[in-house]
Amino acid sequence: MSNETMNASAFLENSYIVYNEQFEKILVQITICYNLMIEAKITLLNDENKIRNELVNNYLMDNTIRLKIGLTDYRFEREAPEKNDEGRVDIKIVSRNDSFFNTDAYYNIECKRLDNENQKGKTGLNGEYISNGIKRFTNEKKYKFHDNTAGMIGFIVSKMDIHKNIGFINQLLKNTFTDINTEKELTKKQINPVFEYSYYSCHKVEESTKIIYHLMFDFSNNIQPKV
Repeated sequence: MSNETMNASAFLENSYIVYNEQFEKILVQITICYNLMIEAKITLLNDENKIRNELVNNYLMDNTIRLKIGLTDYRFEREAPEKNDEGRVDIKIVSRNDSFFNTDAYYNIECKRLDNENQKGKTGLNGEYISNGIKRFTNEKKYKFHDNTAGMIGFIVSKMDIHKNIGFINQLLKNTFTDINTEKELTKKQINPVFEYSYYSCHKVEESTKIIYHLMFDFSNNIQPKV
């Protein structure tokens, strides 16, 4: 196969994917906050809400950090209700440049814990990542997409091979959660050269292709041991 044919095939395969440059820049800043958390060697409880609150309250909304890394154009809200009152997304991101003109112009990020138990099972946290995360965007429509884009953050709370675990999530999408119209399974996309675990997936929702970005934050060394 010629290089021209290969390039054409790659273009056709990915031509429906529209990456969101603005959202990717926000995600890069969020990964910087994650790195600051790791550098600070903070101790976290094995609790999704408490980990999210630490990230939002003490990093994404800390004025010193926001000014230093360039996040002052955005406001991050915890458990913000959707306008349809059907759900409360973990992190709502509002741009000060958009909010005065279009009150629907905001990004949503859902957070879920992930561990190394029952990684191939529907009832494990990988299954929860899909059924109470991805599915709430795609099938249940509890959380909205802005510019056909949304995000998820996986809080890794126990030791694992993260890339291998992405494979387990993809197996569940393909074999178990077949009601989700997944056009492209979780695929690595390096948005920050110093952060390894960023991915995206594509899903058909009604007549549109939606993209969900996935960040995997490894807090396995920061989780407080059970007493």
